[in-house]
Amino acid sequence: MLATVFGGFKTNAEIRTSAFALPDSWNWEFYGAIVSDPAFWRYLGNSLMISSLAVVLTLIVGAAAAYVFAQIRFFGSRMLFSYLLLGLMFPFATAILPLFVKVRDIGLLDTYWAVILPQAAFSLSLAILLFRTFFEQLPKELFEAAYIDGCGYVRFFFRFTLPLSTPILATVGVFVFVQSWNNFLLPLVVLNSREVFTWPLGMMQFRGEYVTEWNQTLAFVTLTIVPAIIFFLAAQKYIVAGLTGGAVKG
Repeated sequence: MLATVFGGFKTNAEIRTSAFALPDSWNWEFYGAIVSDPAFWRYLGNSLMISSLAVVLTLIVGAAAAYVFAQIRFFGSRMLFSYLLLGLMFPFATAILPLFVKVRDIGLLDTYWAVILPQAAFSLSLAILLFRTFFEQLPKELFEAAYIDGCGYVRFFFRFTLPLSTPILATVGVFVFVQSWNNFLLPLVVLNSREVFTWPLGMMQFRGEYVTEWNQTLAFVTLTIVPAIIFFLAAQKYIVAGLTGGAVKG
């Protein structure tokens, strides 16, 4: 990470001879060239929109589904839950061809939704597993008291379950955001126009434009991973609480 940051200040000669050392002179020219390029902000904005919508969609669907599995017992619930968890066993790359065909058939190629919907779908298995484990640890007495007062499942979900689930919401949100932010294969397959490119595709285009300018490429990488790092650090305490909250029964 530090080598990437420092590389944005070095000349190409310095990168080749002393990649991990401090730069001889702190040259802000390369970072300035990236920041002043409108394409950089377009790629960053596209990634931010796609990742944010993927997070929102995953949280809504995953939390609602996990709440049903945690609170309601119905015929086939265990089998359905196990079926959903099968998604954890298949790498994303194995489904890239059928995903492309399906996205093409419904007319979503070269749009934000061509990336958002598959990313949210592949994140649901882990999201439902984490949400269900956390929801099952919530005090049963709370629901019983609310039920006596006339509170149904849907109202209890929005009035009590979600407000008490901030740690696990933040945990799942960070995982989905970082995964979506760094995704390269899916956008590469379903996006064709530069106007909708995410930052990994933008970096590929940037390297094609400045094939020998490794200092500018490293500056580009540094600036594009900063949002993910900030998002992770901001939610760090919630991630720990979310992962350990459902680990042991209280």
